[in-house]
Amino acid sequence: MTLRCLFVDFNSFFASVEQQDDPALRGKPVGVVPVIAATTCCIAASVEAKTHGIGTGTAVWEALEKFPGIQFVQARPARYVEVHHRLMDAIQDCIPHGKAASIDEVPCWLIGRERQRDNAVAIAHRIKQRISEEFDWIRCSIGIAPNQFLAKTASDMQKPDGLTVLEAADLPHKLHALELRDFCGVGPSMERRLRAAGIDSVEQLCATTREHLRAAWGSVEGDRFWLQLRGHDVPERATTRSSIGHSHVLGPELRNFAGARSVLFKLLAKAAMRMRKEKHLASGLAIRMRFVGLDARFERDLAFAPIDDSSTFLRLLGEQMAQLEAAIARGRWNPRRHPPLSVAVTLVGLQPIGSVTEELMDGRRRAKRVSTVLDNINRKYGNNAVYFGAMHQAIDHDAAPMRIPFAHVPEIGLEEETAMRRRNPGPKHSVASADELYLLRERQFKVMAENAHRESQKRRGRLPEQRNAVAFKAGAGGWSATAKAEPEPEIGQTGNLF
Repeated sequence: MTLRCLFVDFNSFFASVEQQDDPALRGKPVGVVPVIAATTCCIAASVEAKTHGIGTGTAVWEALEKFPGIQFVQARPARYVEVHHRLMDAIQDCIPHGKAASIDEVPCWLIGRERQRDNAVAIAHRIKQRISEEFDWIRCSIGIAPNQFLAKTASDMQKPDGLTVLEAADLPHKLHALELRDFCGVGPSMERRLRAAGIDSVEQLCATTREHLRAAWGSVEGDRFWLQLRGHDVPERATTRSSIGHSHVLGPELRNFAGARSVLFKLLAKAAMRMRKEKHLASGLAIRMRFVGLDARFERDLAFAPIDDSSTFLRLLGEQMAQLEAAIARGRWNPRRHPPLSVAVTLVGLQPIGSVTEELMDGRRRAKRVSTVLDNINRKYGNNAVYFGAMHQAIDHDAAPMRIPFAHVPEIGLEEETAMRRRNPGPKHSVASADELYLLRERQFKVMAENAHRESQKRRGRLPEQRNAVAFKAGAGGWSATAKAEPEPEIGQTGNLF
């Protein structure tokens, strides 16, 4: 079995870029956060921070407890994309690469004599050398194996700055020291299913039969995993996009009704623009809002004929926000006591543009033309060079900026905002002053006090538990949203908050 894939994984990529641009951060624990607030979490951590148990997903307050001297830096997605493309060019100088698996992972395919071990290792060393010529602080780990699955696994076996080769003669015994969760495709849920099937170690996983893995997965994915584990090159499955959405945790200055409403409008306009670029129509809209110190969520799921113009989407969103505003007027929601914490919108039921009949009504055609004109202006002069007035507060506070999702490298010209480029031309600096750290700690204690109060109330039986909860299939922003299946209240009976 020959070597086919060389997989490049940039170590602690976001944090390494920050250390590359700011030498004062080098050699120190650094956490990259989406916003400077104690209620958020690290989206990346430097190699030094990981030695203290701080990694992706670690809350800011928890990171401060583990290492009080950690430096927090606000994320700069546009800079990470710029560096990504320079790194891709550096790799291209050594070997043709495939489509990036994500912003910090690049598979490269070996052909001919490149598949010989010595030649593949020489290419890996050339890639490392070429990257060091471009950036003196950014490092990568490289895995070489018979397929992309094993090459990615190998790239994680020696970090940072490692090089691991897995040949047929190395399988499966070189994998036995790994944990089940070390394999791509095995998350918390899948790990529980494997253990329920009697597979508690990687050695057992490698020894099990193809039929056993198919039964554990409950689908042909078990067959695919079995084949990949043995070095077979299995083609990727074709996938179809079914939704486009965005979510955002609100900063303290936007934790009010007007701020949450403005951010929702911005997120929806951004999702609609992305959807039009991919030439889709949406037949549904999911709206989600979470609150500080409150279990209940504002949840709306709308269904309509397939459309793609921003003005109609925003009108539908505005109607739902009017209902929430009415809840404030009736005293059913106190935004001072339970301010909005995070918001999300998802366009669902996507269909290709050519799959439905074009608009017949002149008013609808006009709305589509307006959206097209806005898209063209924003592509030419920068995102949100022209925008709907309801988005102004979010734009003014730089809320919901460009993010880098997993397995997708965003287009800077399409997603980075004109205002953000103007206000932030250089590197972001870390939270260094004692006053800022004090405010971070103060917000941390407020959140902890709210959580303790809620747990106390729940133990006393004062908070109702969800009943007959049905999973919502078109969840937004990774939330485990639920829709409560409860009967309508009778006259004189108090109903749910929203």
